[in-house]
Amino acid sequence: MSSERKQLLTRAECSALRGIAIVGIFLHNYCHWLKGIVRENEYTFTMSNSEGMWHALTHPDSNWMLHLLSFFGHYGVPVFLFLSGYGLVLKYERNSHAATAPTSGMPVLQFVRHHYLKLFRMMIVGFVAFTMIDMITPGRHHYQVLDIVGQLGMFNNLLPDPDHIIWPGPYWFFGLMMQLYIVYRLVLYRRHWAVTVALMAVCCLVQLVCDPTGDTLNRLRYNFIGGMLPFGMGLLLARWSMYTSLLSNEKATSHLSSSGESWGRMLQGSWKGLLLILSTAFVVAFSFNYLTWFFVPVFVITASIGLVKLLPVGVMNVLCWLGSISAALFVCHPILRKIFIPMSMWGDVYAGLLLYIVSSVCVAWVFKLLIDKIPK
Repeated sequence: MSSERKQLLTRAECSALRGIAIVGIFLHNYCHWLKGIVRENEYTFTMSNSEGMWHALTHPDSNWMLHLLSFFGHYGVPVFLFLSGYGLVLKYERNSHAATAPTSGMPVLQFVRHHYLKLFRMMIVGFVAFTMIDMITPGRHHYQVLDIVGQLGMFNNLLPDPDHIIWPGPYWFFGLMMQLYIVYRLVLYRRHWAVTVALMAVCCLVQLVCDPTGDTLNRLRYNFIGGMLPFGMGLLLARWSMYTSLLSNEKATSHLSSSGESWGRMLQGSWKGLLLILSTAFVVAFSFNYLTWFFVPVFVITASIGLVKLLPVGVMNVLCWLGSISAALFVCHPILRKIFIPMSMWGDVYAGLLLYIVSSVCVAWVFKLLIDKIPK
């Protein structure tokens, strides 16, 4: 327990972060479908969307919260990517020196197979249920054979026009995670921190030279290039946290140990609130320029960390429980959206949203029980 306290994030805080992330994602994926609600800048950057968000902030109406959820909710994805990178390091690199440890202890194919099956167990339950609901409700998707194979193989992110072939849309995340697992094992696993920084920088530069509204940027952000910044941030912070913890255990007196202790004191004191406030301000300010928009996920993550370190126990317990069913909630929420969103589109906006929330959480609890029964 003492070693966990020395980590940047405890298990409870990681679970709460997953809870925050999934709440943002599953509410965003409902709200941004509604007519008259501000659209997000997720895969491409459109200035009019940012201006619409600012108008919603400065001229609040009855849909004010829906505007915010629609525009900012998708940033739950980089929080998940950050946690994935953070967790991989703690699982596979603990008690090792990142620059020198051998990689022979974790065969590539075994690693990829393990993580593919882990994702597949989650995805297949929701995908099968969604396709059945989709077929018997209005506006069904016209699947092609390659679309289905691509989803089952988690490579549909690589196919042309991912906006229209990945259905349900949120399932693009499975292909993204599969790519990041492969990149981690082949390129980043127990490598020097500079390798991670270099790959993050290259991925950012590739996107920066793209047309803000072009198809190239859109496709890049469906794939690992678009997710490398928050994923790499998780890797780096986990390694740094483990390293400073190791130095602390050895009673080291180097400046690295002092900086680690300073970080811990900062998060224990009033700096938590300042971290949240400043990060939130940067999230809003950086949303109005194409060059700064790429770095909004960094401040979403730091704001989320500041938030979970400020929340009272009761709220943390709720978020931790939501975090425990976050995978099931992710796979089931497109099903419930397809059922309830017509109600909101016909005018009963908040009634439809409330039914969607209650049903999604309950179905997610059932889905988790079902997923846990699938053999590993």
